[in-house]
Amino acid sequence: MNLKTYRVSFLIVVSIAFVISLFWLIPSLAFIIFLSLLLALFLRPVVDFLSKKMPRAFAAGLALLSFLSLFILLITLISGSFIPAFTAFIADFPNISRQFYERTDSLDLKFLTTDLDSMWNEVFNTGLAALKSSLGLLLSLFNKVIDGVVIIFVSFYFMKDKEILKAEITSLFPEQSEKRISNLIENILTALRAYLTSQLIICTNTGLIVFVYFMIMDIPYAPVFAVISAVAEFVPVLGPTVASCFGILIALTISPMTAVQTAIFYLVLTQFNHNVIYPNIIGKSLNLHPITIILGIILGGELLGAAGMFLAVPIITVIKVIIKDVRNDYREKFLSMEKSRWLRRK
Repeated sequence: MNLKTYRVSFLIVVSIAFVISLFWLIPSLAFIIFLSLLLALFLRPVVDFLSKKMPRAFAAGLALLSFLSLFILLITLISGSFIPAFTAFIADFPNISRQFYERTDSLDLKFLTTDLDSMWNEVFNTGLAALKSSLGLLLSLFNKVIDGVVIIFVSFYFMKDKEILKAEITSLFPEQSEKRISNLIENILTALRAYLTSQLIICTNTGLIVFVYFMIMDIPYAPVFAVISAVAEFVPVLGPTVASCFGILIALTISPMTAVQTAIFYLVLTQFNHNVIYPNIIGKSLNLHPITIILGIILGGELLGAAGMFLAVPIITVIKVIIKDVRNDYREKFLSMEKSRWLRRK
């Protein structure tokens, strides 16, 4: 096999490996670029629409300004109900634990007492740690004025000069591969945008539905569990499972029947999200097997903690697009060589 024939594929693999390694080598810079890219992708349809009626720079600025206004308003509204509820939840935690133990005692589950105690403490400690870690990550990203300003400016230039930036990247590769690299970049951006859109919709959908369910069932701390369920969706498979267990256990402090109903509720909600909403938004071609997601999340968590768990799925999605591109290129070249050999024999 002539390695020179596949040098572009080799350069692509090396380049993407280098980019991914930045999250481990210089995570602060990598996260700023990644968040800026996600923001630019999220606002891209708006900018494309507005740029038909005004210069693209003005369109990008207007889209960013509108987004920041809506974001601040949303955070204000959520914080108004979440922070008091979360504070009350932490203060009431000893009472919740007592109610849980009383409920399990009334069910005569003495043979499970040790396991239940261990599971209860582990789930709540893990849940609280994950929630605090997620909130800490958000605060560290958005409370740093300098990082926030950098993200806004980088996003602005991503939207304003997208074609220029794409041309600069393609120029780093051999000239004959310009079209392939351009298509690959567009496929990666499309996949990331599909992932981001689907996750935002699922998170919003989950948070609202959990909030309404907890309010209807009169389960306490509805805002807290709505936010936990929404944030957990950013860690597919594992996140919703932990959030569901968390909600079921708090429902058990009310009554066994409420816990059963809550378990059914979470099961139906999870199946609806991942079998109806997610496939229709992200498309069948980018679906990832749950085992791939779980292993990726575990690996990401081992390397980068909570941030790595958040990055696992988008990175796997990008790698899948790269593998598909390399595979297609290999097939085209292989078929071309086979055709040439067949013609020579003729």
